[in-house]
Amino acid sequence: MITAIAAIDDLGGHVDTRQAEYAIAVADELSFTRAAQRVFAGQSTVSAGVRALEKELGVALFERDQRGVRITAAGEAVLPVLRELVDAEARAKAAADPRGELRGLLRMGMFTSISSMAVPRIIGAFHRANPLVELRLRGNSGGSGELVESVRRGRVDLSLFGLPATAAPGLAVHRLATTPYRVVLAEDHALAQRAEIGLAEIAGEHFVDTPVGFGNRDVLDSALGARGIVRDVRAEVTETSAIPVFVATGLGIALLPELLITPVDGIVSVALAEHIDWDLSIISPRSPSAPAAALIEEFLAAYR
Repeated sequence: MITAIAAIDDLGGHVDTRQAEYAIAVADELSFTRAAQRVFAGQSTVSAGVRALEKELGVALFERDQRGVRITAAGEAVLPVLRELVDAEARAKAAADPRGELRGLLRMGMFTSISSMAVPRIIGAFHRANPLVELRLRGNSGGSGELVESVRRGRVDLSLFGLPATAAPGLAVHRLATTPYRVVLAEDHALAQRAEIGLAEIAGEHFVDTPVGFGNRDVLDSALGARGIVRDVRAEVTETSAIPVFVATGLGIALLPELLITPVDGIVSVALAEHIDWDLSIISPRSPSAPAAALIEEFLAAYR
């Protein structure tokens, strides 16, 4: 692994940046087919580029067989260096732009459900204002825990985040909003007309929630565990916007951050007597790229 990194240092600026981009895409997608689609190249071109890079470095970055594509230990060690080479070239091109316009690749990790937030509007405005930035949005069905890893490994440049800052050590956490949890009930539920509901009144209910690993679920489980409450979660869905739909059918109730509650016919949301908060944040490396830093500023301004 050290030999491969040393080889990159020896090659210096002679590493083909396009080949590095191909290798990064394959590492992110674990598929030459999807990587080729992502970089807008033929699969044979991507395969040939990765093989050429492996030959130059003297190591195999990937294992390929009938079961798929896997990153080797050498590949895991080399990939951060390749990402830095690609990012450095993007920064150099941006600095050379006489008009000072933002340009380069910007990859953002997303929640699977964002329709109830201002996120699409903010990203759309940024895209219109910075047409030279190649913006790529990547949904993640594994929740905030996986999004942290995506930022840490350089698979995305920044990401939405729904866990406390302590869950992202080594990364910059930019808090956008803090919102309280509310009780989501079917409108014919016995407690639906209440102005406020205590946890003790609903501790024995069936619940609908996202899986463990999602920020809103993990924050809530931690807060309830501190109070000695263990819920019976009967249904887990990866889209928070689907939770009120299942609640409306009578499958169970939910506890959701107010910011994530999508209006749905047949449900009501009631204040929770105990105060439990959820933070919506953006995470990034501590020294983000210029496009990433600009988008972070757009988010912070929108949520002020």
